[in-house]
Amino acid sequence: MWHSVLRGLGRVWTHLILRAWPLARLWYRVWGLTLDGHPEEPVWYFAYGANMHDSAFRLRRGMQPIEWRAGRITGYRLRFNLEGRPKGKAAPANISNEKEAEVWGVLYRISRRELVRLNASEGIPGRRYRPLWLAVEDTSGNPVQSVTYIADGKERDGKPSLRYITLIREGARAHGLPEHWISLLERVDHAE
Repeated sequence: MWHSVLRGLGRVWTHLILRAWPLARLWYRVWGLTLDGHPEEPVWYFAYGANMHDSAFRLRRGMQPIEWRAGRITGYRLRFNLEGRPKGKAAPANISNEKEAEVWGVLYRISRRELVRLNASEGIPGRRYRPLWLAVEDTSGNPVQSVTYIADGKERDGKPSLRYITLIREGARAHGLPEHWISLLERVDHAE
């Protein structure tokens, strides 16, 4: 019940929370999360799903990254094990622990205020995705402390919609991700 109440309040208060940093901190604390730093302080966000595509990240979500670069995380693998909409016809991207695996994506440098706005657009704080801070290796081999999203998914993967997997594939190409990663994305079956 509390999650329903908090989710409803989240929708109503999101506009205010994004404008008043102390309210955002309080809201995060209610959900058991911390919100550190100054609103204009830059942070790195690692996108591995549709946010790699400019139409999703810049246009739909309104993000204005200071810079971007390709990167990868090791010890995780790309999954499509979340329930999407319409139910059974779409499976959003997720990551899960797998020692020998890697996930390629795009590192975006954005302000903390933008990160809070991005979080809100992804349902954070909430019951699906949660922020995960980790070291992402850029293409020069440098570790970059970044935040990404992870969720508790189903045991079995579903199939992403054609529209969704196309955004991921096009975003990967546009940002110069390695050919072996693009080939892996090309082999992902989509829902009919």
